[in-house]
Amino acid sequence: MSLPLGFTASPSELLKVSAGFVLAGRPTDASPGFSGRKDDGAAALGGRAPVLAQLQEQLFAESRFGSKKSILLVLQAMDTAGKGGIVGHVVGAVDPQGVKLTAFKAPTEEEKAHDFLWRIRRAAPGPGMLGVFDRSHYEDVLIHRVHGWADESELDRRYQAINDFEAELAAAGTTVVKVMLNVGAAEQLERLRARLHDPTKYWKYSPGDLDEHAFWPAYMDAYQIVFERTSTPDAPWHVVPADKKWYARLAVQEILIETLASMNLQWPPGDFDVQHERARLKDA
Repeated sequence: MSLPLGFTASPSELLKVSAGFVLAGRPTDASPGFSGRKDDGAAALGGRAPVLAQLQEQLFAESRFGSKKSILLVLQAMDTAGKGGIVGHVVGAVDPQGVKLTAFKAPTEEEKAHDFLWRIRRAAPGPGMLGVFDRSHYEDVLIHRVHGWADESELDRRYQAINDFEAELAAAGTTVVKVMLNVGAAEQLERLRARLHDPTKYWKYSPGDLDEHAFWPAYMDAYQIVFERTSTPDAPWHVVPADKKWYARLAVQEILIETLASMNLQWPPGDFDVQHERARLKDA
């Protein structure tokens, strides 16, 4: 597959977590693999949107004729990193009937009564769907490690349970794409500050976001462990620099395009005689 205009390398390969990956060594304000600037990125995002939309439509169309293929985009990040922007500007460009978006909040009492993957399994995309997790099962190893809500043996169990679950998804036809939007600590503070200076953004601000910022080093350590324990051939992680929102959106869009293109999607031929139906319409 040829690279789109402006890219010098494949984002899927360039941003994929591989052996020896160190999160601390990854800049958050870079735009790896893209040679242009913000305006170029915005133009590329718009130009590639129809490509993503067509691939998603093919995925959806195939399922109407028996295909079990689906795709799950897992978005994880610190607050303000831009998950909502990915949903709006990238996923929002495709047909909503083929999208299943789940924004995971703190678990309810009913959800707490079950294993941590219970609510996740219920939200997995069916055939033909582009599933999106805005936060995910990874909250149950990230926050719980940072705040000491689970001991090491329980965390070990959860890492293995996650790997098993994602392998099950892959075996059933779901391609799992995991993205960590890597925003910098200073950039997060700037974005929180901006929310407090704009009355239209007050609804996005939570005092808890600033409380969690104090645990930044611990969160980065927790993410590093997540990558080491759960980036697998079935479900690799991609770490996307997120200080430049335009780049993060473009990179995630291209990762989705490359992933869908690799699924060998085809337009279904239909289950009727095309020539006969054309003749019927001519005579109608």
